[in-house]
Amino acid sequence: MLRRVILNGFKSIKTMDIELNNLNVLIGANGAGKSNLISFFKMLNEMMAGRLQEYIGASGRAHSLLHFGPKVTLQLKASLEFEVENARDIYTMRLFHAAGDTLVFAEETLSFAGAGYLSSKTVSLGSGHQETRIGESAGAGEKTATVFRNLLNSCRVYHFHDTSPTARVRQYCYIGDNRWLMPDAGNLAALLYRLRNENSRSAYHPIVTTIRLIAPFFDDFDLEPTGPNKRDIILNWREKGSDQVFGPHQFSDGTLRAICLVTLLLQPESELPGLIIVDEPELGLHPYALNVIAALFSKASHHTQVLISTQSSTFLNNFDPKDVIVVNREGRESQFTRPDPDKLEAWLEEYSLGEIWEKNVIGGGPH
Repeated sequence: MLRRVILNGFKSIKTMDIELNNLNVLIGANGAGKSNLISFFKMLNEMMAGRLQEYIGASGRAHSLLHFGPKVTLQLKASLEFEVENARDIYTMRLFHAAGDTLVFAEETLSFAGAGYLSSKTVSLGSGHQETRIGESAGAGEKTATVFRNLLNSCRVYHFHDTSPTARVRQYCYIGDNRWLMPDAGNLAALLYRLRNENSRSAYHPIVTTIRLIAPFFDDFDLEPTGPNKRDIILNWREKGSDQVFGPHQFSDGTLRAICLVTLLLQPESELPGLIIVDEPELGLHPYALNVIAALFSKASHHTQVLISTQSSTFLNNFDPKDVIVVNREGRESQFTRPDPDKLEAWLEEYSLGEIWEKNVIGGGPH
């Protein structure tokens, strides 16, 4: 479990020290900084894939990532504390502004403290490198690095906003690319095909049944390999009462996003990532579908960790005050706080959590 995140100098986040629960729901006004925290985890995903410099360039270079640029903030520092079987594993990185308006590692450290913190170990990965050395150290047999590689790779950001005609989820994909769901669901057809045909059929049927709740016209997927050597597959489907096969371009944007979310959250428990991160999952969904998706997030949080942001009071109504992290913009900084559930008891007797948010009782509203 990722128990604590300390982040300094990243975009609007000058200083942040937040403890995470199994279920974490970010709320706040536009521009408060919710998406910036999710962007940090996206950067972490790219870093673990060996694409940190590519991410920095695509994001507008270092001056767009450092808090108000390098004239104000010369370095970005992050510390992620994991709890693993009563032990504490801490990954620390410090990225320094360098020539070419990029970031290089000034420090990269792996720390391990055993149960009771009686045994401990710290591994320094050095400084001056442009990409993380975790994979390199793990490949050289460093067991601590192997543990951290697995922990950091298990924190995955999913972004299903692109449902345009050219979106990967609407295209053919390689049938063998089916180990886990891609961040943009580009291999959704291949993953569903595997779930249908393997012993994990028990996961496929709940996915189809839940999609029918959101889209009553939907009957089932029609997934068949095609192309040379039957290596390609596309997200075909059938409608109730019809023999016609429809393609992924005939799903509405909202329905397709809902299918992506349902598949992500109803994967076999053994295949769920350690931390699921989704920005504004309510986009384009009907209020009834919102309630279904919210229930799936809550269910998934019993088996993994969830971090989501939302702008929807209807979506927020499905969660408890203890799940909420309020993001406020105070001057030039994003502030992350948790509301006191005890102070909200009287309010919750008359209002829903979403209504309390709309009344700005817990903050997170426009000033």
